[in-house]
Amino acid sequence: MLAETGGRTATVERKTKETEVFVSLDLDGTGDYDIDTGIGFLDHMLEQLSRHSLIDLKVRAEGDLHIDFHHTTEDTGIVIGEALRRALGDLKGIRRYASALIPMDETLTRCAIDVSGRPYLIWKVNFTKPKLGDMDTELFREWFQAFAFNAGITLHMENLYGENNHHIVESSFKALARSLRDAIEIDPRKADAIPSTKGMLGTNG
Repeated sequence: MLAETGGRTATVERKTKETEVFVSLDLDGTGDYDIDTGIGFLDHMLEQLSRHSLIDLKVRAEGDLHIDFHHTTEDTGIVIGEALRRALGDLKGIRRYASALIPMDETLTRCAIDVSGRPYLIWKVNFTKPKLGDMDTELFREWFQAFAFNAGITLHMENLYGENNHHIVESSFKALARSLRDAIEIDPRKADAIPSTKGMLGTNG
């Protein structure tokens, strides 16, 4: 995996026999996006992630879509997560914790995150259909897990209620986006400090 960082930006490329993924992001952007994964619904969700987090995001992915969407979905989560982790650097000055409660018509979804370098996923999101368009709904958990573990984020995602599967997925991405927007923001009162009493973040922070 090749990576470049500078300021609160990062560019990461990952090539395997199954996929080639390129991601460039700017944490202090305005929510501009340029996304093409070859999976229309995933593109739409990543556009929501960028717009509502205010993270500028460029994604290019080519994968073995003739087999299924699994590898491309998971690897996109891996690379976006890795780029986010690199752009955050030593995590100095960030607010660290955030949560969001996002309604979308009949649906309500809650996300809570700790940007700590300690990856974990709690996923309490259920679907009533196996597919949305051509995409398997089980792949959304794979994306969130790949993202959380490579970003080094503790991520709790829970759909409280809802009937429309599209709304459930979209509210999940929007809840993550709003949580990220708040958690990675620099706190002007502690801009030079690590947000931990231990003076460090990560597996021991």
